[in-house]
Amino acid sequence: MPSIINLCRELRQKETPAEKALWQALRNRNVLKHKFLRQHPICVLSVQGRNLYYIPDFYCHEAKLVIEADGPIHLYKKEYDDNRDEVLRALGLRILRITNAEILDNMPVVLNRIKAHLG
Repeated sequence: MPSIINLCRELRQKETPAEKALWQALRNRNVLKHKFLRQHPICVLSVQGRNLYYIPDFYCHEAKLVIEADGPIHLYKKEYDDNRDEVLRALGLRILRITNAEILDNMPVVLNRIKAHLG
């Protein structure tokens, strides 16, 4: 079983075109000087006392903001996504879901939405 760090590295290597484009826009504190991490694990203690890890596409600790680039696969895992969002919100995080199409077709609008959540 791969470690969570190895899994995150693998996810970063297999990024989608939309994730790659958004990362280029977010990296190096390009958006309102906020630092974003990609494929960064967030650990949650389950009711059974075990560590559960959620790996958001992008995470800004300073703003407590999780950004998810949603592709077609998310149409089939809606229940999982809803549960995951609920757990992350309970940690005080805000979740912003953006479709891959939005990212690839209209990056200025996407960045304005992100800025609205940061400021």
